[in-house]
Amino acid sequence: MSAASENVTKNGPPIDVLIPAIEKDLATLPHVIDSLRRSVRHPISHIYIVSPNSSKIRGLCSRKNCVFVDETTVLPFTKKAIRYSSSRWNRSGWLYQQLLKMNGDHICRERFFLVVDADTVLIRPHRFRSGGKSIFYCRSWSQPEYFRTYRKLLGAAAPSPKSFVTHYMLFESAKLASLKRTIEARHGMPWHAAILRSIDKTKQFGFSEFETYANYVYSRNSAAVLLRNANNKALKTPAASLGKAQLQKYARTYRSLSFHQRKGYSTPPKP
Repeated sequence: MSAASENVTKNGPPIDVLIPAIEKDLATLPHVIDSLRRSVRHPISHIYIVSPNSSKIRGLCSRKNCVFVDETTVLPFTKKAIRYSSSRWNRSGWLYQQLLKMNGDHICRERFFLVVDADTVLIRPHRFRSGGKSIFYCRSWSQPEYFRTYRKLLGAAAPSPKSFVTHYMLFESAKLASLKRTIEARHGMPWHAAILRSIDKTKQFGFSEFETYANYVYSRNSAAVLLRNANNKALKTPAASLGKAQLQKYARTYRSLSFHQRKGYSTPPKP
């Protein structure tokens, strides 16, 4: 994928970046990393790649000047401890990845850190803080279970008029820590245990870390949040196949492109 010709001014608060990944993301992940350095309008201090222990991903981190984080060091349990599947689908890894993101305040050093899915490439300049406010990129639709789980966790309806599930989000470490303390105080157990207990595991889309965090922030002070349309487009073509002209064409309409690989979601877990 060729870089779009953008002259991006880097200012505002420095941020870290956190990207959970597995080896199937290697075809897209280099383009994700390059797009962040090209399009994010903040100084980036570190890019952390959270992954199973993989020599291939370690090698990519070395080549791209990123910090490798073994995912087994992030939470007090591993993916094997999560059972979230049916005979038709398996969301255990998907949920585990969300919980990894929610402990990003224990990985990243900057006050703010950007979480990005490993299959989403930014194609236009992005700013995530402006005038002391956080910018959340939004879409118009979501999954009803995300909001049911939010109500179970926090005892109130999610207040935002938009959905925050747009494949990337800026977290403020102090506010993320406050969210987790609030969940723990309400449920009398670790935040991750409360999330696992609150999900209806008969439903395949039971929890969203982005929906939960952003609605919590929005509920505390909606005036401190700016909402922008995400204008994301999902593509089935490989990221590497897109040239400069195609990227510029997409960038006239969209802010980002997602190259989803969904096959693993329908695979039942091994006994």
